[in-house]
Amino acid sequence: MKIGVLGTGTVGETIAGKLALLGHDVKMGAREAGNEKAAAWAKGAGQRASHGAFADAAAFGEIVFNCTMGAASLEALRAAREENLRGKILVDVSNPLDFSKGMPPTLFTPSGDSQGEQIQRELPEAKVVKALNTVNASVMVEPGRVPGEHDVFVCGNDAEAKAHVAEILWSFGWKNVVDLGDITAARGTEAYLLLWLRLWGALQTADFNIHIAR
Repeated sequence: MKIGVLGTGTVGETIAGKLALLGHDVKMGAREAGNEKAAAWAKGAGQRASHGAFADAAAFGEIVFNCTMGAASLEALRAAREENLRGKILVDVSNPLDFSKGMPPTLFTPSGDSQGEQIQRELPEAKVVKALNTVNASVMVEPGRVPGEHDVFVCGNDAEAKAHVAEILWSFGWKNVVDLGDITAARGTEAYLLLWLRLWGALQTADFNIHIAR
């Protein structure tokens, strides 16, 4: 499968690397086509890896991952161009964290809204699926780093799109994929990051997750 990954940070590199390792053709998108981090990633990730601008990666991918920082996501997606994302699954891994007043951060989205919903409104013809935003980048692609049963969440308005994303998550090694419903559920998964950051500080490790005991 051809997959575009928007973002050159830790999350983008980690997800893009895993997808390439699994045999997908992956194009990493950056603000500028000649981005040094994207070029270095593509050089080291093998023949299936390439890079370009946000619009290049969005046009390339049958599925596109948004791995940009939350505060820059809408700008990045506008640069990716709506026509390049029309009708495609857009996996949103971003979180609306506001670090302007230091740590701990707050959310910049207002009550009753979420970044996932904002992206869906911005790109009404894309199939936005919120996923992987509740765990550390390393755990996203290697859930076995955390022993025992634990869960990853998806939400979005298109059931078929969520099913496709769940298949990718299973290929990453996830066993428990919990469908939370429509894209408004992103309000909950994004707000959870405020607790996740506190847990990170208390546990002194990012290799943790939660499990829903039924």
